[in-house]
Amino acid sequence: MMRKMTMMTLALAMTACASAQQTSENNDAQTAINNIMTRTSVRNYTSETVSKENIETMLRAGMAAPTAVNRQPWHFVVVTDREKLNALAEANRGSGMAAKAPLVIVVCGNMEKALEGTGRGFWIQDCSAATENILLAAHALGLGAVWTGLYPNEERSNAVRKLLKAPENIVPLCTIVIGHPQEPAQPKNKWNPDNVSYNEY
Repeated sequence: MMRKMTMMTLALAMTACASAQQTSENNDAQTAINNIMTRTSVRNYTSETVSKENIETMLRAGMAAPTAVNRQPWHFVVVTDREKLNALAEANRGSGMAAKAPLVIVVCGNMEKALEGTGRGFWIQDCSAATENILLAAHALGLGAVWTGLYPNEERSNAVRKLLKAPENIVPLCTIVIGHPQEPAQPKNKWNPDNVSYNEY
């Protein structure tokens, strides 16, 4: 009888443990989905700086992105110097908010790591995936960020490359302007079923 009760207790404990694990997994999934759905571009920031720990977390998220043949053809330039931030705001008309932000991460492609031949252009997709990861990490950390494009506008990309004193093989793809939001931002609902088809166009 005692053995039977012990087995029943063990079975109940295992069921409870499995249920708790399932609940935790569901919560984790919902948290991840909510982070994606509520992320939005933020262009106004407080004067508070972004911690080194948060910067590294965002960079780690960027480097966790998928990449063709695992070439990882990216380089990230972290800019916190006020004069450099102001210069970045002038070099790219789309990132004027950098003049009031505490941080910019410039996402660049390293052409020495890019694939050769017809796959060479995949560096753009790789670095774009890294950029989105950084944006999502920033949002998860309670920060605000906005993606501002450089490449393929060669004038803007080259201007930023020179400003950063980067070699010719480094191609700035975009700047991510980051800071603590001045006010809560409302995400846009971009869901449109008309943009979806199944099995064929």
